[in-house]
Amino acid sequence: MKKDSDKNKVQEKSGDMDKLLDSMNEKFGEGAIMKLGEIKKVNIATVSTGSFSLDLALGVGGFPKGRIVEVYGPESSGKSTLALHAIAEAQKKDGRAAYIDAEHAMDPDYAKKLGVKLDELLVSQPDNGENALNILEALVRSGQIDVVVIDSVAALTPRAEIEGEMGAQFIGLQARLMSQALRKITALAAKAGVLIIFINQLRDKIGMMGYGEPTTTPGGRALKFYASVRIDLRRIAQIKKGEDVVGNRTRAKVAKNKVAPPFKIAEFDIIYGEGISYEGDVLAVAIKTGVVKKAGNTYSFEDEKLG
Repeated sequence: MKKDSDKNKVQEKSGDMDKLLDSMNEKFGEGAIMKLGEIKKVNIATVSTGSFSLDLALGVGGFPKGRIVEVYGPESSGKSTLALHAIAEAQKKDGRAAYIDAEHAMDPDYAKKLGVKLDELLVSQPDNGENALNILEALVRSGQIDVVVIDSVAALTPRAEIEGEMGAQFIGLQARLMSQALRKITALAAKAGVLIIFINQLRDKIGMMGYGEPTTTPGGRALKFYASVRIDLRRIAQIKKGEDVVGNRTRAKVAKNKVAPPFKIAEFDIIYGEGISYEGDVLAVAIKTGVVKKAGNTYSFEDEKLG
């Protein structure tokens, strides 16, 4: 009798927890709260990242539309490559995209190799941070764009700093600019269903000693707060063909995720001049999940040898 009573209490408690989660998600929005270990697909429109494993790690099948995403990492870690793949994936589904090239460093030839339709891509190379963010706001308000990439936050230099003298101090200007812009743009993006991808760099923390993360991202705290998804990209190995380095093995950590459980990790290959190796990515996931068996250099699916 006591065991039955305890079992009933556990079931009641579990039912109450489910009701609590349902009521909170209804009140605060789908995905506002969830069980960390629960893999639940939130009903939200997405744009594929171009990486099968990263789409899985994000929990919803890609970058969520109507949200702000921050992709950050060291130089040459694949940030722009990932953003361009997202643009190409959006264009495959007749989506429209814009690229705000604040760094003035976009390579059209490379973008084309990744599948970007250059004739359909809008590009802006603004002179200062204010212009860049005003253009971003106008694009989002238009209702005509599905994806906007800003490359990069570090290059969004305030007008006062550009027009000022060398050596002059402009402490906090960029952070205030970002905070003001994001307060407006976040709600506009959600209403219009626009995916906004901010590419960001890493900076060493001044005076950092002892424990803790020694690096941070520029642009203040606003982007960390307003971003629904933050992805930390790192090169973890070189890919060689003989003596030549032909690409990098890349690790993507989902450092923040407001639409699915965070902290998932994806690894994929980026081949120089070609971008993300999608086929290799799918095969790696299939092996990891046991769908494809690997024995030495032989791969098999069920009873069929793949090579």
